[in-house]
Amino acid sequence: MSFSIEKRVIGAFVALISLTGCSPLGFFNAVVPYDQGSEQVAQDIAYGDDPRQKLDIYAPSDRIQGKKLPTIVFFYGGSWKTGQKKHYEFAGRALAALGLVVVVADYRLVPDVRFPDFIKDNAAAVAWTQQQIDHYGGDPERVYLAGHSAGAYNALLLGLNTQYLKESGAVPEDIVGLIGISGPYDFDPKEYKVTRDAFAGSLDDPNVSPVNFINADTPPILLFHGEADTTVLPKNTRVLAAGLAESDRPVETHFYSDLSHADTILALSTLLRGKAPILEEIKDFIQNP
Repeated sequence: MSFSIEKRVIGAFVALISLTGCSPLGFFNAVVPYDQGSEQVAQDIAYGDDPRQKLDIYAPSDRIQGKKLPTIVFFYGGSWKTGQKKHYEFAGRALAALGLVVVVADYRLVPDVRFPDFIKDNAAAVAWTQQQIDHYGGDPERVYLAGHSAGAYNALLLGLNTQYLKESGAVPEDIVGLIGISGPYDFDPKEYKVTRDAFAGSLDDPNVSPVNFINADTPPILLFHGEADTTVLPKNTRVLAAGLAESDRPVETHFYSDLSHADTILALSTLLRGKAPILEEIKDFIQNP
């Protein structure tokens, strides 16, 4: 799809959204064609007692019974205050079509909770995955944590500061890789209203920053960022990547000159995949550890 056609399609989406009152991502997910060769195999499975503590599972439609596939737990963004797993089926299906079992989890949001409660929810979802995903064809000993925006922060903090995983009953050693798409990894929570809200009570706590937890056990990391991102500045990815390199930890980074904050997640979709080869880079990362 050419860039001019992409612009016309997106423009049509915006016009329809204004008429229907749908959320932009919800509408996008509802109309974009899903990847063939993938399917949703479970919906609204509880991993905790709160109504928000539920997850969906996607898998290849041609999976072989008895064969365990690598598993990705994906956390969506939304400034820790918005988001619904059902709006990310396009991402779950895209990743599943690579030959993966994919878990997309809802979690409690601001203002109902603050840091670190949403992180603890994510850790509980990982623990559930490691304990149950073999029933859905996933390998509990080959789990990747991934996310976009605030979800990338959640994934990277869990993978670097493993105390939350341990407290939830998860096994950090079975997290074999981390994937961050346009995430905030090095920021001052006092600087922005959204982070002041999400991290109220922890504004001076160094434990909020993933960059402070790089260690010898850090698994391989794959990072993406758009240079045109004005929501989460690309310096977040650069600082994290530099820290990992200085500590001799495996890291792979990809920057895209013309991609915005939303572009990097929408590039997983069948409609806008031509924007950047993010899905192919994820495939290579997992197939060639």
